Amino acid sequence: MARIAAAIVQAEPVPLDISGGLEALPAHISAAAESGAQVIAFGETFLGGYPIWLDESPGAALWDHPGSKALHKILLDQAVVENDPRLAPIQEIVDQRNLAVSVGAHERVRSSLVNTQFLFRPGQSPLPHRKLVPTHGERLIWARGDGSTLGVHEADWGNVGHLICWEHWMPLARAAMHNQGEAIHVAAWPTVRDTYSIASRHYAFEGRCFVLAAGTVLHRSALLDGLERCGGNPEALSLIEAMPDEKLQFGGSMIISPTADILAEAGNLDEIIHAELDLDLIGQGLASLDTDGHYARHDVFELRVNTAEQAGVVFDDQN
Repeated sequence: MARIAAAIVQAEPVPLDISGGLEALPAHISAAAESGAQVIAFGETFLGGYPIWLDESPGAALWDHPGSKALHKILLDQAVVENDPRLAPIQEIVDQRNLAVSVGAHERVRSSLVNTQFLFRPGQSPLPHRKLVPTHGERLIWARGDGSTLGVHEADWGNVGHLICWEHWMPLARAAMHNQGEAIHVAAWPTVRDTYSIASRHYAFEGRCFVLAAGTVLHRSALLDGLERCGGNPEALSLIEAMPDEKLQFGGSMIISPTADILAEAGNLDEIIHAELDLDLIGQGLASLDTDGHYARHDVFELRVNTAEQAGVVFDDQN
């Protein structure tokens, strides 16, 4: 019988100050690992924090808003980049403890920000997944990902993958992930609301996998502190102060079995939740439902996934 210990770290991020968040991350990982967790998940854009001002601050989405522009520049300056040396301590703890750790971040790709969920795994570079379609107002801050990051990590006990937030309502994205045979799926959310819980439990049942639905908590005061840590900015300060002075993200993380049962559930405060995952449940569930196999009609429906990186500009070698 194969069993894996999993945990979700539901914690308040260090908004905007991604370097500060990276410095705090090893302690969070160690706290979860001390209780035996081998797979650990954090919520959407834990590194840098979710851009909640797009939802909560009046006028943030208006054209040329000075506060939104100031916050965008801060995130561009702070964002994780390819081969970022700041990730080395995270990789070191993952290597030492033989962990799989999924954490969301603002990533800079050339001159744009993307919403990326990184899966750190032992002895290999982090596996990124870039959100395919930023949701609604998020398109004001994040560019789109592509099929080149729609993959899974192949651990010796099973495959691990992840999707971000409303990607769980993209049926073809779900189908592409189910095809890769996830044993554990990380569903990264800012807050696991009721409908997000439904989507996560549906994914677990449909994909016959365990789902770590990971949310975060956030207060406006943390955003103000993060802005100060980044040197401050009067326009950004005015934008943040226009938001309600209260809790803005509410956790709700949960660990879900392939039968859609909730194995562990968090409240709305900082906490770590744990569950032991009996991987035998996956094979048992596949007896009745395999949406990529015996419950599919490949002669009727066919999905093609373009996994080529979409650079936009290609320089041909003339030599």
